Amino acid sequence: MERLRHHARSIARAGVRLTLALALSACANAPPPPAVARNVDLERYLGTWYEIASYPTWFQRGCVATTADYARVPDEPGVLRVENRCRKERVDGELESIEGRARVVDRTDPAKLEVQFFWPFWGDYWILAVDPGYRWALVGHPSRDYLWILSRTPSLDETIYQAIVARAAAEGFDPARLVRTRQPTPDGP
Repeated sequence: MERLRHHARSIARAGVRLTLALALSACANAPPPPAVARNVDLERYLGTWYEIASYPTWFQRGCVATTADYARVPDEPGVLRVENRCRKERVDGELESIEGRARVVDRTDPAKLEVQFFWPFWGDYWILAVDPGYRWALVGHPSRDYLWILSRTPSLDETIYQAIVARAAAEGFDPARLVRTRQPTPDGP
């Protein structure tokens, strides 16, 4: 019986060593995190953004006409109120919204934020690129599992869109995963 226990402990130790070795190997082979936009001015980032394209996510399933509104939280420096809205299935479909918070992770680098829509969970929200006039933004996650192209208007010039997609690809994001978001047209839904 003691031999069996000793053998089980040896197998368990080997399993732990193998798990650690695989984890360290995965970390060693992981690409560096994507670069973020420099000199982000969160005051200029405030307001409404339209989702132009994104990687599909479970929490946005069936959403079209997606927008995000950012506003300061009074008396909480570095904290923003975030309200995401979308229409279900059609641009004139049922309106759904969720309110959350965003906070700056490092005050010296305001492009790196965390967002929270469900307590106690926070998720990385990195501003990877932003137009000098704050007309569009590229937002992603350091794991490269999430990506959004945002605009101040419901549509974006195709040349600008393709340049943003190329920028995302240069940072290791897969452009083939991007799906364009249906937005209302000036003539109606």
